[in-house]
Amino acid sequence: MDLDAKVCYCFHVTQRKLRNFIRIEKPRVASQLSECGGAGTGCGWCIPFLQQLFEQAGEGETTNLETLTDAEYERLRAVYIRAGKGTPPPGATPLPPDSAS
Repeated sequence: MDLDAKVCYCFHVTQRKLRNFIRIEKPRVASQLSECGGAGTGCGWCIPFLQQLFEQAGEGETTNLETLTDAEYERLRAVYIRAGKGTPPPGATPLPPDSAS
C-alpha cells in the first residue's frame, strides 16, 4: 500500500500521517492513534491495521498494509461494511461499487 493511501477511510487518514504521528508523538498505546485525525473511531475496519502500525512501524518491521494494494484494502473494507460489521460516519469515503451486482 502506498504511504499516501488512506488507512482510515472514515476520517481520511493516510499511512504517512499515521507513521509521522507515531514518530513525533510517540503514543504509549495503540488507541492513542485516534488522536491522529480520529483514525479508528469510525467503522472500525482500520483498527487491526492501526494496532500493527503501532506495534511494528516504530521498529521498522512491515505490516499487512505493505502486502495489500490500495484497491484490495478498499475492497476488503467494503466487504467488512457490507457484512454489517461497521457503519461509516457521514463524510466517510464512499464504498466502491459492489462487484457482486
